[in-house]
Amino acid sequence: MVWEAYHRVKRNGGAAGVDAESLEMFERKRANNLYKIWNRMSSGSYFPPPVRLCEIPKDDGRKRVLGIPTVSDRIAQMVAKLYLEPAVEPLFHADSYGYRPGKSAVQAVGMARQRCWKFDWVIDLDIKGFFDNIDHQLMLRAVRKHAQEEWQLLYIERWLKAPAQNAEGEINERTQGTPQGGVISPLLANLFLHYAFDRWMQENFPTVPFERYADDMIVHCRTQKQAQYVLEGIRRRLQKCRLTLHPEKTKMVYCQDVNRIEEQDHTEFDFLGYTFRRRSCRNAKRQKFVGFTPAVSQKARKAMSRTIRAWRLRSHVPLTIKELSELINPVVRGWMNYYGAYCRSAMWPILRRVELTMAGWANRKFKKLHRRLVAATRWLRAVRRREPGLFAHWAWMNQHG
Repeated sequence: MVWEAYHRVKRNGGAAGVDAESLEMFERKRANNLYKIWNRMSSGSYFPPPVRLCEIPKDDGRKRVLGIPTVSDRIAQMVAKLYLEPAVEPLFHADSYGYRPGKSAVQAVGMARQRCWKFDWVIDLDIKGFFDNIDHQLMLRAVRKHAQEEWQLLYIERWLKAPAQNAEGEINERTQGTPQGGVISPLLANLFLHYAFDRWMQENFPTVPFERYADDMIVHCRTQKQAQYVLEGIRRRLQKCRLTLHPEKTKMVYCQDVNRIEEQDHTEFDFLGYTFRRRSCRNAKRQKFVGFTPAVSQKARKAMSRTIRAWRLRSHVPLTIKELSELINPVVRGWMNYYGAYCRSAMWPILRRVELTMAGWANRKFKKLHRRLVAATRWLRAVRRREPGLFAHWAWMNQHG
């Protein structure tokens, strides 16, 4: 199992922890390192090192704090996950989509899309600092119910309580929460919310559907009055589980479309990188109508634009055009597969920006195109006609000329 866990961690990659040991460094003494993990876990003497805190800027100016375990600790956590996951996965709700085999964010968005056509109101829930505020005693009570062997509970408790080391090297004890970035943290989060939210909703509001991806949750209601009642019930339930709904970010949203025309305070919401709102659409017969549908959010478009700028393609003049495609295709293809799943046309500004950035690269690379952006664009068009599959986004562009 340690060997299997090692291969999974290797596939996932990731940064070094507090010991500054990368995956490449770990592999130099792989046999010895894996033996130590197995020996200590088997004997009950495995104690996780501190997690390294890493701050990631958010779009609202705040920072998300990730806790990065060491490579060895990621492997140890993966071992525990491989034992615990088969025991709890069959129990999870069908509308829990986050970090589960065979489930995806695209599926969650698609189900939310269908239900927004049937239900007039959505409760957009936001739990304040969920990963940082999980109660350890409640978490361990849930684990104890499903852990098949005592060592699983022993190590999960140690991971929950493992100290954190900040950028200045200070070590801080942790009394609540599970670090985002840990291998086992998503499974623990799902298990906690299975009891705190999913199962409770099923028992108390069996006719009220929802979609949950980790701590991103939306609930569908038929009337505003029902939405108010359900929201208050959820608020009280989460308080019992020692969690708090964010007072500004949690809201009730009216799914306004051609048939639902009331004026309300909130008529749109964001979910998993998509904005759901009233917009012009076309049906299967290409007829226009106004529906309440998802499309890539402005926040996601800004993040993609930052990535395009970070490529600094104009500084990659030595690359051939094929090498350029190998550099950007995996990223652009990922964007297209995810954000192009619904309302593909909303992705056009991003794809045009990619094309314009590539024209800037050609402008710098070839003397005959120097300072001639229009000519560089024409040159790219000619390449697209000759090799339509060279860049991932050209398939879409060729469909629309």
